Amino acid sequence: MRRHPASPLLPLPARTDRQDAADAPADPGRRRATAGAALSLLLGACASPGPASAPGAGGSGAAAGGPTITPNPNLVVQGIPPLPQRIADEVAGYNDFRGHGFVDWHPIAREMLVNHRPAGGNTNQLFRLRGPLAAPEQLTDFPDPVTQASYEPRSGAYIVFERSSGGNEAAQVYRLDPATRATTLLTDPDERHDVAGWLHGRSMLLVSSVPLDRTAQGGRRAQVSTRFRLIDPLAPQQARLVAELDGGGWFAGEISPDDRRVALTRYLSANESEVWLMDLETGARTPLLPAPGGPKASYFAGRFSPDGSALWVLSNHAGEFRELVRCRLADRALERVTAHIPWDISGATGPEDGRLIALQANVDGRDELRLIDGATLRERPVPKLPAGSIGSTAFHRRRSELAFSLNGAQGPSQLFTLDTDSGRVEQWTRAYAAPGIDPTRFGEQQIVRWTSFDGRRISGLVNRPPARFTGRRPVLVLIHGGPEAQATMGFIGRYNYLVQELGIVLIQPNVRGSAGYGKTFLTLDDGMKREDSVKDIGALLDWIATQPDLDASRVSVSGGSYGGYMSLAVSVHYADRIASAIDIVGISNFVTFLNNTESYRRDLRRVEYGDERDPAMRAFLERISPLTQAHRIRKPLFVVQGRNDPRVPYTEAEQIVAKLRENRVPVWYLRAENEGHGFARKENADFQFHATVQFLRETLLK
Repeated sequence: MRRHPASPLLPLPARTDRQDAADAPADPGRRRATAGAALSLLLGACASPGPASAPGAGGSGAAAGGPTITPNPNLVVQGIPPLPQRIADEVAGYNDFRGHGFVDWHPIAREMLVNHRPAGGNTNQLFRLRGPLAAPEQLTDFPDPVTQASYEPRSGAYIVFERSSGGNEAAQVYRLDPATRATTLLTDPDERHDVAGWLHGRSMLLVSSVPLDRTAQGGRRAQVSTRFRLIDPLAPQQARLVAELDGGGWFAGEISPDDRRVALTRYLSANESEVWLMDLETGARTPLLPAPGGPKASYFAGRFSPDGSALWVLSNHAGEFRELVRCRLADRALERVTAHIPWDISGATGPEDGRLIALQANVDGRDELRLIDGATLRERPVPKLPAGSIGSTAFHRRRSELAFSLNGAQGPSQLFTLDTDSGRVEQWTRAYAAPGIDPTRFGEQQIVRWTSFDGRRISGLVNRPPARFTGRRPVLVLIHGGPEAQATMGFIGRYNYLVQELGIVLIQPNVRGSAGYGKTFLTLDDGMKREDSVKDIGALLDWIATQPDLDASRVSVSGGSYGGYMSLAVSVHYADRIASAIDIVGISNFVTFLNNTESYRRDLRRVEYGDERDPAMRAFLERISPLTQAHRIRKPLFVVQGRNDPRVPYTEAEQIVAKLRENRVPVWYLRAENEGHGFARKENADFQFHATVQFLRETLLK
């Protein structure tokens, strides 16, 4: 979400803060989006009833050996045996890690908005933090998460926030009175909205909107458009339409200092995007990048220079990696600023006066903070910081103070500030761990590499159990979503239970197609090359068999979203080499997925997966889809799905579940009626993890 002029000068193309990181590895949205949080959205028949098909059924009642866990009424539980209560008791401490995510600075006072899940709470909500290590004051309390918000930029008189319902990602914009906690809806519920930014001279919001079709319920739209409106939060009924643009791939950067123009990014694919300038009075657009004759590449629009003569851009036009460049508007000349950094720049932040730039460099999956002098464009030394990977960063509007989050193996997101004049680092929040759980004993992640079928080197992150676990250890391979995403260094939350208490080795591979390793690597799974990434997992299984501490006969694979497809594909191609698989909101058939995903995402996903309207591509997509090859799946499968998922509709889960039941393959199915693309509510995520633990005990640990 765009904030006041002290906000990021460029969109943060990295993951959002994993402030409640207990679910981080299983979160299908855990990815490195390439143009901020908005881009994470650009990515039939019900199954026949199983042993229990009513909400809440299937896990209650008495079981041999004692009491069992009762699922809440929003959970549909099919084929899952009663779960012993002792699982919940043993896992409880690992289910309650709580960190803090940075949201916004107050425009005048030295205080922050943060998001956090309170003790006993089910979702992340907004809190006001009045100073370092102060007790957070809760401002919102909704059944659905609230993590994106912004202070009114002149005096902080009110707060604007975004919230969707039941995981449907149809974000609406609200005004919040901090004193009374009263909220006012500002937007049309029949559209999905994103706050693009504030004007500099007036407290007016620029909001982008796309129509909703609710394709899972049968809606569909052949033509999609993006509308940009200017809204006065105190008089939303007077909103003015600025422009309506064809397509769903338009995202706003920042507004020029004179409030006359906004920089737009037009996203075409992971490796191709454009920058345009739009007049906020007339809606007229002018193409800026690539310049005529310039190379097709990724260009992401950021902030204007203080005098409005230049625009900061993230681009990979000059090489494999995304660099920070300065575009001179008069002649479109590009000045490379970070050519000396051989990694993607995943985000950048600058104060209003432009004298300093804070960068996040994605160094092999770990974000490092770099400082650039705004006048000389040379790096400045960074004071020693606490250990961890940098998350969000933002300068205070009136102070030389940079807020940043840190996430590491020993704990979820914590917030700090850096005084860029004095070099002083100050802690603002402390992460919470349940009594009896000491995160400082959790081991650091390690990077491992193996050679795939074509000689290409593939890497991944490994979490190994404590030394008390001897002998060859079972392995859980956890595959990220995207596919233009990356498994990154950070806290693995409740998955620490599997590592610390069950002795399971966790491997998170970055197969071809992952972000962070150059634009060529990003394209190696496109179109007809889709199954080459599956072969990378086959090569990982080969590597596991060569490791003296790993048990190649006990390997399970899990993944969310595109990672869910990968889990299914591994189940197809390597059924004899895995013990089981877990598919979380995954694609089971590319053709039905492309037909049923929300219309504003469809064309952008066709670029990655292929256009199903082309007969040859349609035949290929049908052939490689796990649903088509379900007869080759022989090992137990656990499928997890949200009923309101707009990205991968629930029908993708139901059709693979139905097919495997028809083939008499053991399948567990868990669907949440109040969730979308992954489980955001703690009570649902807890039950999912309890079931996961039991599933792994029955299929991996025996």
